[in-house]
Amino acid sequence: MTSHNVLQLSQDLISIASASQISNADVSDYIENFFKQNAFEVERLEYTDDADNRKVSLVARKGEGKGGLGFFSHSDTVPGAEEYWDPYDPVVKDGLLYGRGSCDMKGPLAATMIAAANVDAKQLKHPIYVGVTADEEVGFGGARQVCEESQLLSQYGWPTQVVVAEPTELRPVYSHKGGFHVAVTAHGKAAHSSTEKGISANFLIAPFLAEMAELAKLFKTDESFMNHEFDPPTMGFNMVMTDHNCAGNVTAARTDVRLGLRAMPNGRHEDAVAMIVERAKKYNLEVSSRGVQAFYTSPDAELIQVALAATGIAKAETVPFGTEALLYQNHVDEQVILGPGNIAQAHTVGEYIDLAQLENAVGVYTQMIEELCIRK
Repeated sequence: MTSHNVLQLSQDLISIASASQISNADVSDYIENFFKQNAFEVERLEYTDDADNRKVSLVARKGEGKGGLGFFSHSDTVPGAEEYWDPYDPVVKDGLLYGRGSCDMKGPLAATMIAAANVDAKQLKHPIYVGVTADEEVGFGGARQVCEESQLLSQYGWPTQVVVAEPTELRPVYSHKGGFHVAVTAHGKAAHSSTEKGISANFLIAPFLAEMAELAKLFKTDESFMNHEFDPPTMGFNMVMTDHNCAGNVTAARTDVRLGLRAMPNGRHEDAVAMIVERAKKYNLEVSSRGVQAFYTSPDAELIQVALAATGIAKAETVPFGTEALLYQNHVDEQVILGPGNIAQAHTVGEYIDLAQLENAVGVYTQMIEELCIRK
């Protein structure tokens, strides 16, 4: 398919507003229609978010048999920031396509759709899947629903290999950091400070905070908590807190602390979480933790090698940002993060994608389909 088609499809998707704070139903309708016109079987999954917006995710399949190759993207974007530019009027200038989602990730999505649509189903020895999820920017709600509720994937099975088409400048990525969060709460007693009858939650949690400061130093200097496959090689240990705007002359009734770290393979993140939890319990604080493991596929895996051959890149890389690959890795054998565009453009006013790279992506994805679904 010509470069005009990938440009036109990208422009069409950009022109349909689908920020996470509103419904993505309109853009999903457009994408679903595209799939149906191009001989895909399509499943539609929906839910309503906390603001009563309809959210739609799609799973499309072409071809017969088991396994195959999947391309997964998301259709939501960050808000358009309309006060600074016209984000939904896609404009081409000096070889760049401007518009909200051009880079993250309606341009990459369009490239996967076209590469998959161009393939004759009769040629396929293994099926092609294209997944398009809601709410990636605000918690992976669509991807979670796809993983838990997709009847199409339950019926046929997941693809063996998946490309997550987030922008990497078409450089194959084999791993990125995950995320773990620990919530710690101190409960005090509110009273006017002049009465001396209150109990400050801030003072109750203060010894714990001092220990967190020491752990922060440890996590940044102890090599056993690092992984030098990443830049930076550390966990990005961070802490935020609130006493809920307690007045200066009142003892705080409650103080909440949220601690986060970016999990890496072989980076002792589970030990780090356990150390935080143990110290919270030592001070009789309320504590809970949750998280997702880092995404990792061996750089020697078949999918990574096929991606390197298709892109002409010598060596796969890691990135510090996260993607929905965190969830899909529980269902597929191999994944690669691979898409056109520079992540530095994501979420910016004046977001753009390089058209030459966008066009090249169609060829890269097509070559991967030929290698893994036709020749294999």
